[in-house]
Amino acid sequence: MDDTSDDTSDDNLDDNLDDDLDDDLDVDAFTTAVENFNRFYIRLPTLEKLSFTTLSVLDTLACGGGPMRLTDLAKTEQVSQPGITQLVTRLERDGLVERHPDPSDGRAVLVRITEAGRRIGRSRHDDRTRHLAPLVAQLTAEQRQAIACALPALTRIAELGRGRPSDAPTQPVADEVGPGR
Repeated sequence: MDDTSDDTSDDNLDDNLDDDLDDDLDVDAFTTAVENFNRFYIRLPTLEKLSFTTLSVLDTLACGGGPMRLTDLAKTEQVSQPGITQLVTRLERDGLVERHPDPSDGRAVLVRITEAGRRIGRSRHDDRTRHLAPLVAQLTAEQRQAIACALPALTRIAELGRGRPSDAPTQPVADEVGPGR
């Protein structure tokens, strides 16, 4: 079989996948719904008054599976190296993270979330739950059921987006819940 026929079959497969997606889910409408919800969700009032970037860094460290190098944290958070260094310095000063030398490379630093940093994540999660519960209560039973049915798929999309295998835990352990949760 030559390369041309493989390319054509791949194109047909892509077309079929697009057709299947179009039949099952309007991805554009889904994206809009997620954006609208997220716009509201990230701005829910909380007891902890920290910047989105700070909360995102704490969440990344809490849910990332362990300490991270500053360079990797900068890439994940989409901020400059000097910017992440300044933020981590403030977080370390506030007792929310710790820095340690990377045992595999003495020039690098690993950043780890502390228990105080995890408490902020749990507090934010609790605040959001407290604000969402009365709104969810205003939905019809069918709407609540639809959300409940969508939770496994939404969880899987998040796993795929983070590059996690499907057999990885789908929800953080209680002490790993981060600020974005």
